[in-house]
Amino acid sequence: MILSFGVAMLVAQFHSLGMAVFMKELEFDSRSKGTYEITENVAAVVRESGIQSGTVSVFNKHTSSSLVLMENADPSARRDLEMYFDKLVPEDTPYFIHTYEGPDDMPSHIRMALTRSSETIPVFANQMMLGTWQGIFVFEHRRAPHRRRIVVTVMGE
Repeated sequence: MILSFGVAMLVAQFHSLGMAVFMKELEFDSRSKGTYEITENVAAVVRESGIQSGTVSVFNKHTSSSLVLMENADPSARRDLEMYFDKLVPEDTPYFIHTYEGPDDMPSHIRMALTRSSETIPVFANQMMLGTWQGIFVFEHRRAPHRRRIVVTVMGE
C-alpha cells in the first residue's frame, strides 16, 4: 500500500559545481505501531528531482519512530520484526522513568535508538538502486497515531 503524503514544503533546490541538491519534506499520519512503506513516495521525489546519478538520503525527524530497509514482498517478515521489538523492549518495564506520555514513551525512544533515523540509497538513471525485495519503511514505535515528517534529499548530477 502506498501512503498518502502531504508535501510540507520544498526545502531547497540548487546547482553548484555540477552537483545538484533537491530536498523535499514529506508528511504522513501513522495509525499505530507498525511499519509503513514509503518506497514509492521516496521514488517519486527522486524522479521529481531529475537527478540521474547520485544518492538519496531519507531522514526521519522523530525520536519515537525510525527508518528501516526491510523485506517488502511478504508482510509477515515485518510483523516478525515488530513482534521481536515488542519482546526486546517491552512497554511494561518497571524501571523506566521517562513515561510522561504513557507506557510506550521510553520503549519507543529505545527502539528508535536501536534502529536508524536515516537511510542512504544509490541513485542511477533517476531511480533508486534498491534490491529486488527491499523497501523503505517508517517504523512507528508509538501506539497512538502521530504525524511524521520525513526529509528526502537527492544529491548528484
